[in-house]
Amino acid sequence: MLFNVNNEEKKKAKWPHDLFLVNLIANHILAFVATLGMATSWAWPMLIVPIVSFTILTTIIVKGRLSLKTETQFVMCHWQIAVKRSLFFIKMLLVLLLISGIGLYGYTNLGWMKEAVFALIGGVCILPVMVTTLVLIIMESDALHQAGQGKLPRKIIDLCPKSGAGIIE
Repeated sequence: MLFNVNNEEKKKAKWPHDLFLVNLIANHILAFVATLGMATSWAWPMLIVPIVSFTILTTIIVKGRLSLKTETQFVMCHWQIAVKRSLFFIKMLLVLLLISGIGLYGYTNLGWMKEAVFALIGGVCILPVMVTTLVLIIMESDALHQAGQGKLPRKIIDLCPKSGAGIIE
């Protein structure tokens, strides 16, 4: 649905999608690959990725909760889209951590083969997280474009009702 919003509101509505895309592209892809090269000799820089990700995702969730009280319906709905996707991404990362922990436990305490653990972690965790990351990048890019055009899907409007909305169509 198309909203009657000014450029300032469009800019505010783009902000959560920009943050989430920075997390996905700059952090989870670029910074991860950059620090992966150092992982064999010095693994500490790899901690940058989860620390930055946790910070950005927490910011999105906190500001999304605040937007329920302080923002217009258009801006609030865009924050809620980003919050929903951030929570889904957090769940995917927690599953990755859980299965990686199981693999590490199996390798150290149960005598599992190293190659089998790599296959478990890579096939069950890393590949689905990579696909999810790419899908979320596409979805967030579309949401960013819609925010710039003053649009929102009807489903989101129904989930986040608020009076005083300037809906055009």
